[in-house]
Amino acid sequence: MSEADSQIALLTLGVFALLAVLTAVGELARWRGRTGPVLDTYMTRVASWWVMVTLISLALIAGRTGILLLTLFASFAALREFLTFTTKDKADHTSLALAFYVILPAQYLFIWLGWTGLTALFIPVLAFLFLPVVSAARGAPRRYLVRVAETQWALMVCIFCVSHLAALAMLDAGGLGERSVLLVGFLVLVVQLADLADYWIGRRIGKRRIAPDLSPRTWEGFVASLAVAAALGAGLSWITPFGLFGAAAMAVTISAAGTGGALVFAAIEADRGVRNWSHLIPGQGGFVDQLDSVIFAAPVFYYMIVLVWMG
Repeated sequence: MSEADSQIALLTLGVFALLAVLTAVGELARWRGRTGPVLDTYMTRVASWWVMVTLISLALIAGRTGILLLTLFASFAALREFLTFTTKDKADHTSLALAFYVILPAQYLFIWLGWTGLTALFIPVLAFLFLPVVSAARGAPRRYLVRVAETQWALMVCIFCVSHLAALAMLDAGGLGERSVLLVGFLVLVVQLADLADYWIGRRIGKRRIAPDLSPRTWEGFVASLAVAAALGAGLSWITPFGLFGAAAMAVTISAAGTGGALVFAAIEADRGVRNWSHLIPGQGGFVDQLDSVIFAAPVFYYMIVLVWMG
């Protein structure tokens, strides 16, 4: 067994053990007669994480190819969910087809080939300039700017941002080589567990909401999530090349970015009058609902490594 395989196996076992503890805590609370929406939501989240962790663990074991295929599928599913709630016209059908069947696979092909320049510029420059031309050529000006802007935002969050999970797996930061897939595990664990701390602590002791008319997230929960992220980052530093304090700093940054992402998606959901993007996962919505924090954290983490740590 290679060093990468042994570290992935150790990380996977540790995460499953942690999930077992989190599940036991919730079941103990239920056994003691505690009920309520907070506990119900907590248990639903933990239950959905069993599935997520299993899928991510299998992808990590499969290596870079597994991560790329999993994130490609996640991008496709997230894009489908997101575009369901955007403004569209018959004139946009060609643009949408290009988004799904040309732009999405092309982005992941560039990542697979290691073309980092195109990975960074293809969607926010070339696709953003080209797709509006396709829609304009169909001659339907009604709500044109809204349609174009919403489609561009869908490409940005569902393809560009999510694809940076795959880009992380391709990095050779600090001589990680094939072990770079562990950076994906680091990101997902830190962001998701810090988000859970934000939810649990924020609803128990939180008093001051960050965005009162938008989200129940509180400043107390946010501070707690950063503290948990720092501890997790330090504890998981052995799977990164950053060292103890560097990993903790990275974890705090991506956790903060994840909170920002969650607030943005909460604003979009409020604007569209929906609670969940789909009903794929019972009680937890769809891919966008599961990835809202990770979507913002992934490119931040990637470019912190490339431009700050490696640069």
